[in-house]
Amino acid sequence: MEFLSYLISGISLGSVYAIIALGYTMVYGIAKMLNFAHGDVIMIGGYVSFCAMFYLGLPSIVAVLMAVVVCTVLGIVIERLAYKPLRSAPSLAVLITAIGVSYFLQNSALLIWKAAARSYPPVVTGAVKIFGGKLTVSYVSLLTIAACVVIMIGLTTFVNKSKMGKAMRACSEDKAAAQLMGINVNATISATFAIGSALAAIAGVLLCSFNTSLMPTTGSMPGIKAFTAAVFGGIGSIPGAMIGGVLLGVIEKICLAVPVLAPYTTAVEFSLLILILLVRPIGLLGKKRREKV
Repeated sequence: MEFLSYLISGISLGSVYAIIALGYTMVYGIAKMLNFAHGDVIMIGGYVSFCAMFYLGLPSIVAVLMAVVVCTVLGIVIERLAYKPLRSAPSLAVLITAIGVSYFLQNSALLIWKAAARSYPPVVTGAVKIFGGKLTVSYVSLLTIAACVVIMIGLTTFVNKSKMGKAMRACSEDKAAAQLMGINVNATISATFAIGSALAAIAGVLLCSFNTSLMPTTGSMPGIKAFTAAVFGGIGSIPGAMIGGVLLGVIEKICLAVPVLAPYTTAVEFSLLILILLVRPIGLLGKKRREKV
């Protein structure tokens, strides 16, 4: 029963990683860039929802919606100001810019909300007892898992069925050809950043509800771990991001449950990433791309 408790906790944490990884995989899949400021957008989403609930006294659902709106706008602004001018720049320039944006967001949060950790009120409270009360599962865990599944299904349907989703796939294959076909590449990439940032806001709320604390560096390590999950599952693959996130969460919780491995949990996670890259560089569900010459 104890193992089942760790497993559910791991799937719940992994679902948060999966939602963050979906943002990474969307941006990389379409724009072919790694947005390392993504983790800090998570933190901004957490602070916006915290202020809405704590200072304005708004219901948690309204606070979540407010966080989604603010982070969506923030994602579009970041893309327009920081990344759009670097469309044809070398990948190293884009990477350095992403790191710069990350530090800018962290230090802005530090100035506004200070360094002290805030106690974050969970968006839902309570728990359900199963197996005659032997196993207790919090509503936050159930909500997180459900949100991950719904987002993954919704995102897959959107990308495969909608007009904007088809435009995203076209841009992912060949931006120049997509533009010749009448697709607005800039608007499509902006929409991708908007979706990724909205997912970051939801992930931020769920992560803070899970950990019940919030500080300017809240999104840093989960962001890096979610990137690991995206690579693990196959960056650019939506189902791969979910599988990678859930696997990483389960591995993390199992490592924390083993006293010998607990101090080295992060090392184990990143060692697995290295192993996956050595054995299967494209990830579990990644697809090989042919180079156009």
